[in-house]
Amino acid sequence: MGFGCNACGVTGCRIIDSPRERLIAILTNNFVPCNGRFPLLIAIATIFIAGAYAGENALLSSVISTIAVILVIILGIILTLIISKILSKTVLKGMPSSMILELPPYRKPQFGKILVRSIFDRTLAVLGRAIVVALPAGIVIWLLANIGVNGQSLLTMIASFLDPFAKLMGLDGYILTAFILGIPANEIVLPIILMCYLKGGALVNIEDTIQIGQILIQNGWSILTAINVMLFTILHFPCATTLLTIKKETKSIKWTLISFALPTICGIVLCMCTTGMYNVLNLII
Repeated sequence: MGFGCNACGVTGCRIIDSPRERLIAILTNNFVPCNGRFPLLIAIATIFIAGAYAGENALLSSVISTIAVILVIILGIILTLIISKILSKTVLKGMPSSMILELPPYRKPQFGKILVRSIFDRTLAVLGRAIVVALPAGIVIWLLANIGVNGQSLLTMIASFLDPFAKLMGLDGYILTAFILGIPANEIVLPIILMCYLKGGALVNIEDTIQIGQILIQNGWSILTAINVMLFTILHFPCATTLLTIKKETKSIKWTLISFALPTICGIVLCMCTTGMYNVLNLII
């Protein structure tokens, strides 16, 4: 379920009877990309990976970009299994339990009740949490982009501050700032990046991948940047809606903070390792 929405994936962990195993599933749910992260993954894979190796061949380009996205997803699944194993042997150590899923007796579906329960018990609750976070976040992003000091926006100042650390990850300050400001929803990470590069005062929505690629390349993106952005897209903190859902499900600020830190630390370390290996290979070659 996490591939659709990590918040729904966290809620789906209720079917696990063991509190320990339910907590492990909640903490590692974010290691698979949700629907909000797929557009960024597909766009970057199409522009930089497929574009670099397929050229003008549309079919080959589509195949290569698909393979690139699938490989990133598989990496996330592998890390889910590895981190789950580590947690089960350390801080959440315990005896594994068996899972028994009883099938209820078959009854004729009552579509009215299903729709009402789905909308009011599930959908509206998740949307409510999203609105609570998205509205103030939108205001903050607008203020940062439009309020400046000495002719420089607050957004640019934050990006400049983060730039040295971002460079260690093979990114830049604007990219890292976009991920941080994109905590309300992963869908706005790329629009924030484009807004920063274009020095705009509002989120930018460009659908033409060629135009997006030109903007990114003009601002120093390389194949290394693209790979690290894809890695950090699947390995960074959950969105705010997911964090609120984790807080509700675990009833613990501690586990919510751990769920925030766990994928983020993995993403930072992996991006730094990728950048280091890339630089070493360049020196050797």
